[in-house]
Amino acid sequence: EVNNLDLRNKTITVGELLDDPRSKAVFQRRFGKLLRHPMAGAARVLTLKQLSEMAAVYLPQKTIQDTLKELEQL
Repeated sequence: EVNNLDLRNKTITVGELLDDPRSKAVFQRRFGKLLRHPMAGAARVLTLKQLSEMAAVYLPQKTIQDTLKELEQL
């Protein structure tokens, strides 16, 4: 049985993703230094959709899409 991470149509929160070792590893590998930012804790209440929309200001769309795809495959 494959236990895929349920992103709930991107309504899963950043906090839930960071609490799961699989998705946390994706974030650590891709955005390690951002996770140590003082504001990272505040992002825990955001949904994945909200985070992707905010990240679009700072990150290339391809980076965001690749990260979402990787999370969907967990």
